[in-house]
Amino acid sequence: MNIEIMYYTRDCIDDVIKFEHDLRKEENFWGWEIDDKYINDVNASFDNPKFNNSLSLLAYVDGKVVGRIDACKICSHFDGSTKAYLDWICVIKSYRHNGVGQALMSKLREELKKEGIDTLIGLIASNEEAQRFYRNLPNSLIRDEGIWIDI
Repeated sequence: MNIEIMYYTRDCIDDVIKFEHDLRKEENFWGWEIDDKYINDVNASFDNPKFNNSLSLLAYVDGKVVGRIDACKICSHFDGSTKAYLDWICVIKSYRHNGVGQALMSKLREELKKEGIDTLIGLIASNEEAQRFYRNLPNSLIRDEGIWIDI
């Protein structure tokens, strides 16, 4: 399988919307609708400076988005460090176990390293498939627990 990893730019929004619909054809538990509000919010994010620390990559196979990874760079006065937070990684179910997720993660790590970031922190989905993926990432360690706090 020939996997091409590209930056998610405004020009890719239509490809990502198609990806979101394709995800839902195989697994429909995502919790948000692909509606006008979603599309408008995504479009607006490319003009909003508060998204300058975001990094999103897309995996294309045969001209189609089959995977996506999103992270943001975080700076902390706690120890003067810059780390990154892994917000989301997803591969269309029928493309899983073909190296797409690993290719996305590898490219993300490469890009973060170029920016002097040496730690990527993320929450892990509780399903077994996600757990297996994260346990198999090179140079990673599952530790601590995550919490979601609604504000």
